[in-house]
Amino acid sequence: MPESEGGWFLYLVRCSGGQLYTGITTDVDRRFEEHCSGKGAKFLRGKGPLQLVFSEKVGNHSDALKAEINIKKMHKSAKELLVQRGCIG
Repeated sequence: MPESEGGWFLYLVRCSGGQLYTGITTDVDRRFEEHCSGKGAKFLRGKGPLQLVFSEKVGNHSDALKAEINIKKMHKSAKELLVQRGCIG
């Protein structure tokens, strides 16, 4: 996995049902562990096992928020292409 120190990251998590969750954080590993343990986003609770499928450094908090909004507006097929091109898992 990419180094999660310094800056902000955009990440995508795949649920067991195939849904993709988009989030931002300064520490991808910590945040993914929170999601897996049920302490992260309510959307992901009970939808495991979870798989971290994409992570990319996006700069500062403002850049990360803008990237997150743009990804959330995308159709699932476009998100899947993003995962295919930048897959980490």
